[in-house]
Amino acid sequence: MKQAISAIALAAATFTCAHAASIDGLVNTGIGAAGTQDTHYALSVVSGNTVLPNDHAYISADNVWPVAKAWTANTDSSKWITPTSNVGAWLDPVVDGVYDYRLSFDLSGYDASTAAFTGRYAADNSVVVLLNGQQIASGHKFDTWLSFGASSGFVSGVNTLDFVVTNGHQTDNNPTGLRAEFLSSTVAAVPEPTTYAMLLAGLGLLAFAAKRRKA
Repeated sequence: MKQAISAIALAAATFTCAHAASIDGLVNTGIGAAGTQDTHYALSVVSGNTVLPNDHAYISADNVWPVAKAWTANTDSSKWITPTSNVGAWLDPVVDGVYDYRLSFDLSGYDASTAAFTGRYAADNSVVVLLNGQQIASGHKFDTWLSFGASSGFVSGVNTLDFVVTNGHQTDNNPTGLRAEFLSSTVAAVPEPTTYAMLLAGLGLLAFAAKRRKA
């Protein structure tokens, strides 16, 4: 009887630990040195005339315009990322520029149906946030935060979170960028076969013990 209870308790503890996991790969923007590429955020031009120097966004410095004046100030937790290493570059003078900042994360080994996260973001000018191609947020703020999150729409394996930023065309003083922070996340691991085996074994022993008491 004690063996059965121990097996069930161990299996239950395993399930509990699995539910406490956070989602690896949900990385705030701008983790790294200013002026370097943010390797977590791939960047592409959806439409417009901007020619990107690389396929990843650049991390902004703290004390330059517009970070130091117009945008929410950088912190140790996150920084603005931009299409070029020149944070204040005047982009998109003739037509609107649309930029896709993509963060990928892998839920292999986890139960995607249990995944959830909350966060906040800001963008210049406007942004639509997509989880695996489905819109989960949109907004137009660069001097304060907007909230976003998701509790469904995740898939097993690689997931994508796209921040599609539109920079309205303007002949001068027209930088663009993105900032995002993840405040919480959770996902349950898919239990190992041994966990199910322990649970079944414990239930079997309990059933056997109950049957013996009735005999």
